[in-house]
Amino acid sequence: MIDQARVPAGSAHSCSSSLCPRPLRNKSPVSWGRQSGEAGRSRPPSRPLIRPAPSRVQPSPTMQKAGLLLGGWTRAWRWVRMASSGVTRQNPLANKVALVTASTDGIGFAIARRLAEDGAHVVISSRKQENVDRAVATLRGEGLSVTGIVCHVGKPEDREKLVATAVKLHQGVDILVSNAAVNPFFGSLMDVTEEVWDKVLSINVTATAMLIKAVVPEMEKRGGGSVVIVGSVAGFTPFPALGPYNVSKTALLGLTKNFASELASKNIRVNCLAPGLIKTRFSSVLWKDTSKEDIIKDSMKINRLGKPEDCAGIVSFLCSENASYINGETVVVGGGTPSRL
Repeated sequence: MIDQARVPAGSAHSCSSSLCPRPLRNKSPVSWGRQSGEAGRSRPPSRPLIRPAPSRVQPSPTMQKAGLLLGGWTRAWRWVRMASSGVTRQNPLANKVALVTASTDGIGFAIARRLAEDGAHVVISSRKQENVDRAVATLRGEGLSVTGIVCHVGKPEDREKLVATAVKLHQGVDILVSNAAVNPFFGSLMDVTEEVWDKVLSINVTATAMLIKAVVPEMEKRGGGSVVIVGSVAGFTPFPALGPYNVSKTALLGLTKNFASELASKNIRVNCLAPGLIKTRFSSVLWKDTSKEDIIKDSMKINRLGKPEDCAGIVSFLCSENASYINGETVVVGGGTPSRL
């Protein structure tokens, strides 16, 4: 309702709105009605109160771009947090085919389980048939799509058979997680033999490169794919007395960068996971002496030892479309272990 104000007779009318009627000069005013008990001339209504719209400052193109980038990073970081904690279960890897080496125990097993939980068909592998059978039975018992095969990654024929198995069962390969590694030495670098150097570099580095080479043609047929190389925080900050292992893991950082650059044109992303001290059988030499656990945690600046499951969610994320713009990166999962600037 529009408020009406009393306009004194003969006063000038200053309303400029075309919506506001004006009384004509020197003529009888148009009757607008009278209030009860009121005498005198009729009064026109006052003009409606029109408030100007608040001015809005338009952000500059730079600010708009910054807002978009910030929003994108916020959504991505929220997804990573949810993925690592196991909150999200929307099958981001539905119908993808994944190969995971050394995946019947520890970190590899946790990764294989998570990829399958997120919708992938997973082919696990290990050097021993009994380990493969046990892991497959466990994961199938959880209702997951998992098959397994014996594979010694140091043998070319085993690598070929691993890839061929995935193609035969699922018509292709979308994901490779290269997790196999050895560490046959504990001590001073000055005591490492040439045989030990050859074994460590052959399994940890060369076999990884050859396995990537074997899956690339199959990924190309699918329009692209994702490779995750399992390195270690030791590639940045060496573990004591594990010289050859540390060196091999540093080499994987470079292998990741080089493959990522070369395969980007084929829509194949290559990233690296660098776990910190994760409590597995493989790393037991570092944590089995419980009396030294506090010393180790203090030196590594961590509150606890990691669990294999701590690594699984981030690998699933890196293999998904949510990480489609992440390539050639190394993600450290180390509980705060110093790893880089």
